[in-house]
Amino acid sequence: MSTTTSTPVVTNHPFAAERQLQELPFAAKARSVSRAAVIGAGTMGGGIAMCFANAGIPVVLLEKDAERLNQGLARIEENYANSARRGRLSAGDVAQRQACIQGSTRFEDLADVDLVIEAVFEEIGLKHEIFKTLDRVCKPGAILASNTSFLDIDTIASATRRPQDVVGMHFFSPANVMQLLENVRGSATSDDVCATVMDVGRRLGKVAVLVRSCDGFVGNRMLAKRTRESYFLVQEGASPFQIDRVLRDFGLPMGPFAMADLAGLDVGWRNRQSRLQNLTPRERECDMLDRMVAAGRLGQKTQGGFYDYDSDRKATPSPAAEALVDAHRAASGRQARQISDQEILERCLYSMINEAAYILEENIVERASDIDVVWLKGYGFPAYRGGPLCYADQIGLPAILAGLRKYEAEHGSQYWKPANLIVKLAQEGRGFLDGPA
Repeated sequence: MSTTTSTPVVTNHPFAAERQLQELPFAAKARSVSRAAVIGAGTMGGGIAMCFANAGIPVVLLEKDAERLNQGLARIEENYANSARRGRLSAGDVAQRQACIQGSTRFEDLADVDLVIEAVFEEIGLKHEIFKTLDRVCKPGAILASNTSFLDIDTIASATRRPQDVVGMHFFSPANVMQLLENVRGSATSDDVCATVMDVGRRLGKVAVLVRSCDGFVGNRMLAKRTRESYFLVQEGASPFQIDRVLRDFGLPMGPFAMADLAGLDVGWRNRQSRLQNLTPRERECDMLDRMVAAGRLGQKTQGGFYDYDSDRKATPSPAAEALVDAHRAASGRQARQISDQEILERCLYSMINEAAYILEENIVERASDIDVVWLKGYGFPAYRGGPLCYADQIGLPAILAGLRKYEAEHGSQYWKPANLIVKLAQEGRGFLDGPA
């Protein structure tokens, strides 16, 4: 069993996959969106507001108090000023775009918007409170969207009397830069709402992918499996540096631990805490992230996480982080072993590919190529490899299946049970992208 890292791909696959996104599985006319709103003026909400302003669409940016609102507006002003200094925007462009953004602390100012996007913390209670208020103040026919990255859209919609108008619009950070937009339909979301958010995505210059609601949707659902294996590999003896190097060598812009340090380990820790009751015993036991946060190592912002950082944010392997990992291994009774680069690559990639097959089995996306687009545009998967499923087809699904069965025997079906789709396609000598039999 081998995982090649040099096989060329058919160069037009990413382009063709992106073109196919326009083919929706229904015929519906998009609603008119001439004025929008964003709730939450933090980094994400401010970035989303900039997306609308950049497209010339007036947008209300709402915060709970004037201090937070002014901080958010100042951040937007600074972002535009930086673009102007780099010559990317003229002074006139900056003025025009900033004029599109109206700050507010009153929900009543959202009464006439056509689309509102909630972009607050991933706390379902807070989102329910917001959507109840939106249900009351927004006009009939207004689309109520959530920027949630993993929460169930139906659960969010249950706070309203108009679930047909509720949809997910998952932007990627920084929202004013990243191309991908995961539009997430709930079980009650109407076809015309789906058509509208896909149209809005195009107007904002995004690559919009329509998916159905599930835990983590497409990108984060697959990423969670890679993250799990990354932590398990460290628990078993690999170093964060080795794992990151292997994935960089594969072509990704950064590995999971450098990415976690960049995002902030406290952010990952909060997500872990919110899902703790759904984790397996080994996942709960694998508490390296908890130990880092308890030690005040939050990543780049504290100059120390899984790596140490100098004043220029240059990363070096960290003796302090290594000591925390060693303490974790000792507490869990695990002896470190030598782990090959090949095993790291396979466990990180095959776990994602297997989850993608489950996503296809559950009809979360229309096409296998949609999954490739999500990973190419939102997660930095190397374009010359075509996306995770295009890559799997290059390796060959019999080899992928053999790898899954090997790791299932070593680590258990709970983590490595091959999806029926992979078994079927491997037996038929077909790939994910071959289309219907």
